[in-house]
Formats: sequence, structure tokens, C-alpha cells
Amino acid sequence: MPGYRRLGRETAARKSILRNLVTTLIVDGKVTTTETRAKEAARIAEKLIALAVKEQNNFTTKTVTVSAAKLDDKGRKQLRTATSKNDRKYDVVEREVKQKTIQVDLPSRLAARRKIMKMMVETRDENGDRVNTVNHLFSTVAPRYINRSGGYTRIIKIGPRRGDAAPMAVLELV
Repeated sequence: MPGYRRLGRETAARKSILRNLVTTLIVDGKVTTTETRAKEAARIAEKLIALAVKEQNNFTTKTVTVSAAKLDDKGRKQLRTATSKNDRKYDVVEREVKQKTIQVDLPSRLAARRKIMKMMVETRDENGDRVNTVNHLFSTVAPRYINRSGGYTRIIKIGPRRGDAAPMAVLELV
């Protein structure tokens, strides 16, 4: 007996379905699907959320020097004219150097992020902008469950689906 449901699909199709369900659950907080798919997606989501909660604060910060182009009030790069050795004129982008504090993941958190990336897909919000699902999990979802040890999802049965009478359920984050 395998330890997971095959869902009547080949491996690639099954994994794709489950990845999409887990990603939608974590980004939107709720997904409607069949009961068996919900149970499998809940198992995966529980593990990912537990991993993110465990590695929540496992990082350090570092100050780095960053060089960026100076922008004018309209958001365009500021240019200045320079002269070469051969008396040719050309434009040079004005740059400003800043100190910036960045977050550096420790090895165990980095490994956790990579595991989570394997089980989630890239998604877009309603405006068409890309949502970094792993960052969303670490920065938005995991802090909500920092004091909770398991039980991050809930399955609510909603009855049969019209058409094929498949038992439907709503999978949501608690």
C-alpha cells in the first residue's frame, strides 16, 4: 500500500494537481475540491506549514553596499555628460551608493525553502503580478501559527458535485 492516494492519475498529473491545490490553499487561504484531493492536499500543506513555522526565525541580517542609478522625479535615470580621451561626448548614468540591510537564511532555513519550492508553483494575483509563494508562506502564513502545534487546515464537506455526484469539500487554513 503506497502511503498516499493515487487519485486515478499518472504521477505527473497527480503531482501537478496537488501542487496547484497546495499553492492555492496557501496563497488564498481556501480551495474547493473533491474530498479525496482535499485530504491529500491537506497532508502536504500541513507538512509545509510546519516546516515554515519551525524555520520562521532562523536567519541573520547583513549590511551590504548597494549601488543604484539616481532617479529624477518622474522615475527616469539621471544622466550627466562626460568627455572621453578622444574628446567624444557620451552620457553616464549618475549612481548613488547606499547601505542596505538584507536577510541571510541559515542553512536549515535555506534547505526548508528549497523543499517548499518543490511542492509549490509560481502564481499570480488578480492584477497579474507574480506572487512569490514561498516568501508568502514564510512572511504571512507561518507567523499566524507560531504558537500552534499542528492542525493548520480544516476540511468542510459541502455535498455532492452537480453532474457526477463527486463528494466535494472546502479545504481552508484555520
